[in-house]
Amino acid sequence: MIHVAVAVIKNPRQEVLVALRRPDSHQGGLWEFPGGKVEEGETVFTALQREIQEELDLSISAAFPFIKISHDYGDKRVLLDVWQVTEFGGTAIGREGQQIQWLPPVDMQEQDFPAANRRIIDLLKLPLEMAITPALQELTALSDYLEKVAAADVKLVQLRQKQLPTDALLKWASQAGALCERLGLQLVLNASVDLIPMLPDGMGLHLSATELGKLTAPLAKPDTLLGCSCHSRDELRRAEALSVDYALLSPVAKIAKYPAAAALGWSGFAELAADANVPVYALGGLRREDLDIAQSMGAVGIAGISMYP
Repeated sequence: MIHVAVAVIKNPRQEVLVALRRPDSHQGGLWEFPGGKVEEGETVFTALQREIQEELDLSISAAFPFIKISHDYGDKRVLLDVWQVTEFGGTAIGREGQQIQWLPPVDMQEQDFPAANRRIIDLLKLPLEMAITPALQELTALSDYLEKVAAADVKLVQLRQKQLPTDALLKWASQAGALCERLGLQLVLNASVDLIPMLPDGMGLHLSATELGKLTAPLAKPDTLLGCSCHSRDELRRAEALSVDYALLSPVAKIAKYPAAAALGWSGFAELAADANVPVYALGGLRREDLDIAQSMGAVGIAGISMYP
C-alpha cells in the first residue's frame, strides 16, 4: 500500500486548493488535493511540507490530521493521510506545470476527482457552524428556532431534546426535517443508536459518547451523516474506528455542565485535534467570533447552544 500525505489548504474565502493530475499519471486528467508519497524515514507532516513546497511553492508551518482513507483502485492500493493546513506562506503556483485552482467545496463534483478523494469532498462540505437546539417545550418553539437559525446563516442543526420520549422525539424530528428541507438546513438527530432504522431519509444521527460505545461496527447506512460527542482521546479513537463523519470535542472553555477542571482550553483542544483522524468541531463556552481561532487549532468548525441563534 502506498502511503500518501494529502493537504487540504484553504484561503480566507474558504476555497480549497486543488491541482490537475498529468494525463500520463495514475488517475490522470482528474483534479486532486495536493500531496505525495511519504518516503521512508519521513513523518507525514515532513512529507507534506516537502511535497507542497516542491509542487506548489508554499511553505507549511502548521497542519492537523483530518482523516485517513484506504482505497483499492485494483491496480494500486493507497492510504491517504489527509491533513488540514492551518498556516502556510507563499503564493501557490504549479511548479511542475500542473493546472491549479482555488475551489469552493460546494462546487466540487465527485466525478472530477479520483475515487479515493470523494470522502474528502463530502467532509469538506460539512458546514462551519452547528447550532444545537436548547430544551424546548413545544413544536411551535422549534419552528421559530429553526427559522432564526436559517436567518443567521447557520446551515447545520442538531436536534437535541433529551426530555422527550421516543415517540415524541420522532414526531419532532419528522416535522423539523420537513422545515429544514424548506429552509436549506442540514439536520442531525441526537438520539439512540436504536433509532437508526427509523431515521427519515436524509436526516443525520448524532450520538452521545455513551451511545457511541454501543456501536460495534460502522453505521450500516453509509449515506447517513453520523456524528458523536467526545471528551477524551480514547473517545476520539473510537469515533475514528467507527468511521464517524465528525466529532464534537468539548468542553473548550468552562461551562456550568462540567467542573472547571474539565475544560480543555485551546491548547488541550489543539493537542487532541492534532491526534484525531476525524473532523472535529469545537464545543463549550464559545462565541461565533471564535470560529477563526477554532480552525487555527485544528477544528473543522464550531458548535454550540447558547450562541445561536
